[in-house]
Formats: sequence, structure tokens, C-alpha cells
Amino acid sequence: MKKTNWMFLTHILIYTLTLILFPGCTEKEATMKQQFPVQKSDAEWKKKLTPEQYRVLRQAGTERPFSGIYTDNEKPGVYRCAACGAELFRSESKFHSGCGWPSFDSAAKTGTVILRPDNSLGMTRTEVLCANCGGHLGHLFDDGPTATGMRYCINSESLKFEKKDPAE
Repeated sequence: MKKTNWMFLTHILIYTLTLILFPGCTEKEATMKQQFPVQKSDAEWKKKLTPEQYRVLRQAGTERPFSGIYTDNEKPGVYRCAACGAELFRSESKFHSGCGWPSFDSAAKTGTVILRPDNSLGMTRTEVLCANCGGHLGHLFDDGPTATGMRYCINSESLKFEKKDPAE
């Protein structure tokens, strides 16, 4: 097996074990020290989002691998932020990575997501945030199989899928 495959599998194993052993452990809040166009209080976000969406989007949590509703979605359409509705990803950039979360090789448009360093859980990663509301979406890795070489590993809970009209 290639070295990158072993590293990827090791990463998933460590991450999964951390989620199982420390289910209440979350990363730093996504909105710290940054202002976004959409601003709501915690009470407003809790009212708008489900408890799991709030945990993922506002507390930088992660859903369990292979549990998300969009992991195997192959329908044409647009993936929007579940918190604010901003367009984030398109089905044309989605691929099956086997990591347990929906994976994309690029964002829908330049500036729709923000990338920042994340050193939580004893790893160095790149966190992906919604540029419109600051919601935590997932992480970006440079081991993607497409021409971009990127793999946006995104929580289904942070997304809302809008099916493309076949007439378009």
C-alpha cells in the first residue's frame, strides 16, 4: 500500500478513536476573532439549527464518519451552507474519497469558503469555514485524486443540498 494511503488510514483511525473516546470534545469556535456578513447570537443559531447542526457549524464539531446524508449523494445540484444558505460546493466537484464524509475537489466559487490553520486534536490541518456566516464546514487536505489535488472533507450536517432542475 502506498505511503499516502497508510497516512490517510492512520489519520482516519486516530480521528475516529478521538471522536469515540471524547465525544464532547470540540474544536475552537469557528467565529472567534473574525467578523462575517451574517451575524446571529447563539440563541438565534440554536433556534435556526438542529442540535447536531449547531454542534458542527457553531462549535466546530464533526459528525461520525459514514453517517452523513450526503456522503453517497450523486444527484446534480448545489451544496449550500445549512446555516446561511450560501452556495459552497457543486456536484460536479464531488467525488467518493472513502473517508466517510462528502468530498469535493474545489469550492463553488473563489471566496465562498475561508481556510485557516487548525492544530486541534494533536494534528495540523486546514479548517474550512463558510465565508458568509463563519460556520465550520470541515477540513481541507492535499491528497485529492483529481487534477486539483485537493480534498475538501465536509460534514453533511453543515450542508443543505439543492437539486438541480433537469430543465436547466
